Amino acid sequence: MKVTVEPAASASFAMAAPEIKNVAFANQRLNREWKAMEAMIRIHCRDQHGSNVTRCTECQALLDYANVRLARCRFGAEKPTCANCPVHCYQKARREEVKAVMHYAGPRMMWEHPVMSLRHWLDGFRKAPEA
Repeated sequence: MKVTVEPAASASFAMAAPEIKNVAFANQRLNREWKAMEAMIRIHCRDQHGSNVTRCTECQALLDYANVRLARCRFGAEKPTCANCPVHCYQKARREEVKAVMHYAGPRMMWEHPVMSLRHWLDGFRKAPEA
């Protein structure tokens, strides 16, 4: 079997950051948290970095990091929103990046994803478990 790679396809692949597809958590609450984070990073990257089709490498790296942190969350299904969580699991630099993304994209979520925004807002009333 002979495999060939077209130069045009490989050049475009090298410039675009790989995207996470079909991330699914066992819990609906964690899935909602993931989708909200993904949507906010998409809005931020599109408006701030001009990435319409795919996310830039910086935003993709932040999304990958958020995925790992969410997957390893010690509270699991009982996880509150990050703002209400007693444990700050993000590194300080990443926490500042996420804050900037949420500060920019949060208000815009109401227009682009109103139901997701409402559910995320309601999840904010979830009581934080003891650390």
